[in-house]
Amino acid sequence: MSPAIPSRTVLSAPALRQGRALAVMLAVFAGFVGFGGMIASADETSLLNVSYDVSREFYQELNPAFAASWKQQTGQAITINQSHGGSSKQAQSVLAGLEADVVTMNQPADVDLLFRKRLVPANWSARLPNHSVPFTSTIVFVVRHGNPRHIQTWEDLLQPGVSLVIPNPKTSGNGRYSYLAAWGHALRKAGGDEAKARAFVTALFARVPVLDTGGRGATLTFAGHGIGDVLLTFENEAAQVKKSFRDDALEVVIPPDSIVVENPVAWVDRYVAKHHTEAAARAYLEFLYSDAGQELAAKSGFRPKSEAALAKFPGRFPAVTLFTVPEIAGGWAQAQKVHFADGGEFDRIYARN
Repeated sequence: MSPAIPSRTVLSAPALRQGRALAVMLAVFAGFVGFGGMIASADETSLLNVSYDVSREFYQELNPAFAASWKQQTGQAITINQSHGGSSKQAQSVLAGLEADVVTMNQPADVDLLFRKRLVPANWSARLPNHSVPFTSTIVFVVRHGNPRHIQTWEDLLQPGVSLVIPNPKTSGNGRYSYLAAWGHALRKAGGDEAKARAFVTALFARVPVLDTGGRGATLTFAGHGIGDVLLTFENEAAQVKKSFRDDALEVVIPPDSIVVENPVAWVDRYVAKHHTEAAARAYLEFLYSDAGQELAAKSGFRPKSEAALAKFPGRFPAVTLFTVPEIAGGWAQAQKVHFADGGEFDRIYARN
């Protein structure tokens, strides 16, 4: 179990409701977001997509497009139900019995967790193209109108008086990527000196007054409640922030260098076998790689793998020097062990603050 969160932390993400029978329509920021009717007839089927916190708007657009395609191909109506929360918390919920047909996460480690109970095979990432990653993102900065703190680089985040909002790396993939992006930037700049990287990340998290459990909670803390000068978040979430709040209220700053955020997907073998939904689940994930799926991903702020989809959004994705988790942390297994396990680097860094 993770250590207790210090008292200055606010936990804002709602608890997940488990079980397919409870997959009802909730409000936009709640755990389950349904699409279509909930009662399936013999000519209908349904899937549960367990996903991470800030992917909900993308799937709200993608699900009807897939349903239309599936209906045309098979003659069968399909309902896609959604569950959203911090990526790592979502993976734990599936381990605990949430019967996901598919998982669409923001870090491969959260899908790897499902192998613990043989919910997916060890080679799950080899079953779809690009190691089962249909699109990527990166970590960017969201600032107040006019960028009053003049934030452009990672070093600017450490200016006197700057307050940051970052979700908890213990529960959120968004938080882990933000932590590793800062670590990777500092490590690369220092020529591999881990002591300097540690000092940089320690100083960074000293400026974080609130640790929400997921990326959407962090967005609400920053944009909805006006806390902090800079929000660190996924590029796709930054795009959603611009849509959801007044155009002149917030701005997005792309740092010169940042981390590659992978968005892995998998059908959950045990549950698709139980629900007799493997064909639909696989088709749903393959649709993410289609021209329509890639274009919708780009529209939602994800960096598509398809060059054709990318070409339809000129200027949407500025060039950034990108590094990967294996390059700066030895891979996700090593990153978890060193940085995010109980008593690891993050616990020690946060305790110092």
